[in-house]
Amino acid sequence: MASPAFEDIADTFDFLDDWEDRYRHVIELGKAMPPMEPALQVPATKVEGCASQVWIMPRIENGRFDFQGDSDAMIVRGLIAILHALYSGLTVAEVGQVDAQAELARLGLDEHLSSQRSNGLRAMVLRIRQLAADAA
Repeated sequence: MASPAFEDIADTFDFLDDWEDRYRHVIELGKAMPPMEPALQVPATKVEGCASQVWIMPRIENGRFDFQGDSDAMIVRGLIAILHALYSGLTVAEVGQVDAQAELARLGLDEHLSSQRSNGLRAMVLRIRQLAADAA
């Protein structure tokens, strides 16, 4: 069920030989992501459960899910970019059907992130799923 954008990321991860290269790629994905307007970085858009500051603002158009996201940590911005590739453009109903744990495991993230980052990533996935469910 992964989007073409997520498949591109998965293909790149398959091509990269070691985790340091993959880690750098995650950071590059975060750098390439457009910044979120500071006016949107408010308590209502903040994701609880992340060690870093993380904000996610949903955008639903014609039943399709999209979001803006940002963080004060570059690696986390990259994780947000990966989640954006995973979920953006799906219907709000499809968002809840994505097995994020399995898709992210394809990238090896489950093995290479610290427990704090893994907990934060789970918190972001839960928030995205909740935002889509609220919009459904």
